[in-house]
Amino acid sequence: MRSVWRGWPAHVGAVGLLETLFTYFGALDVEIRGFSEGPMSVFSRAALVAGVSILALSGCTATTSPSTTPSPDAAAKTVALSNCGFDVSFDAAPERVITIKSSTTELLLALGLGDRIIGTAFQDGPVPDVWASEASGLTSIAERVPSEEAVLDLEPDLVFAGWESTFSADGAGERAELNSLGINTFVAPSACQSAEQPAQLSFDNVFSDIETVASIFRVDASDLVTDQRDRLAAIEANGDARTALWFSSGSDTPFVGAGIGAPQLLLDTVGLTNIAADVNATWAPYNWEAVVDADPDFIVLVDAAWNSADKKIAVLEANPATANLSAVKAGRYLVVPFAASEAGVRSVEAAESLSAQIAELDG
Repeated sequence: MRSVWRGWPAHVGAVGLLETLFTYFGALDVEIRGFSEGPMSVFSRAALVAGVSILALSGCTATTSPSTTPSPDAAAKTVALSNCGFDVSFDAAPERVITIKSSTTELLLALGLGDRIIGTAFQDGPVPDVWASEASGLTSIAERVPSEEAVLDLEPDLVFAGWESTFSADGAGERAELNSLGINTFVAPSACQSAEQPAQLSFDNVFSDIETVASIFRVDASDLVTDQRDRLAAIEANGDARTALWFSSGSDTPFVGAGIGAPQLLLDTVGLTNIAADVNATWAPYNWEAVVDADPDFIVLVDAAWNSADKKIAVLEANPATANLSAVKAGRYLVVPFAASEAGVRSVEAAESLSAQIAELDG
C-alpha cells in the first residue's frame, strides 16, 4: 500500500540543466525549447521535470517580521556586491521589485517587504499560510519567466530572480542591458551557476543569502535568522544514515538531487545518505541502473502541479526494474513541495518536514 506522507509539522510556516529546462518549457503538452535552438526531445513530454508545487502548508507559526525602517546610517550607505560575478550597487533600498521564482517572493515576504513587490512571475506553488495575507494582493505578470517587455512595462528598480538563467535576451532581459536602463538585478546567491556558486551548499550560505538581501533593503534580518537557526538546531536527524534518492523528475532518465545543492543539504540535515552524492552538481541527470543497484531506503518526491508525487509513483511502479525497489514496494516516500525544495527561507521548513515524515513512516 502506498503511504505518501502529506502532513506538515504544526509549527512550519538552487540550477544548471534542470534550471534551464524549467525556464524554457511550459506544461506537459508543450515542446521543450533549448537556448537559441528549436524544439528538442530531451525527454518524452509525459516525463518532463517537476515545477510548481501543489502542496500548501497545513499550519505554521508566524515569525515576527523585521523592521522595514532602516537607520539613517544604514540608509546612507551604498551596498555594493558581486552577484554571480556581476557587480551590483544599491544607493538606496529598492522600492519597486519584480520577484521571479517563489524563493525570492517568499524571502521578501519573510523580511516584511511585501509592499515593495510590484509583480511576481514563475511562482512554484502556494505561499505558506504565514505570509498568505501579505501575498494576497500580489500580481502575477507571467506564469513562467516574463519577457523583457513585461518587465520594463512595470518600471521596476530591481528584478530579484531565483535562477540566474532568468536574465537572458529571451527571458527577462540581460543584466547589463537592464542595468543600463536603471534597473538593478539580483540573483539569490546560492543559485549562482556561472560564478560564485557555493562549492557545497550549507545553511550558513542560506542564512547569508537572507542577510545579504536584508542589507540591500536596509532591514534587520537578525530575528528571522535567529529563529531559523533555532529551528534548525531542533531538527532530529533521524535518517540513521539510511539511503535516499531525491527524485525531481524524469521517466527514461531520472533527474535527481545531486551532491552540492539544496537536496544534499536537506538530506544531510536529517541524516539520510544521498545515493547521488558523488555527482558534483546541484541537480543532475542520473540513470535507473544506478538507482536499482543502490536500492535506496527512501525516495524523496518533489511534488509539482504538472509532475506530481503521484505521477512519479506511477513512473516508479510502471517500470519493472524500479517497481521492485524496496522503497517502492514499502511505499517509503517523502514528499517536498517544489517551492520548498530550493535553497531559501523555506529550507529549514523542508528539513523539518522531512524529519517528521521519516518519523511518521518509521512508526
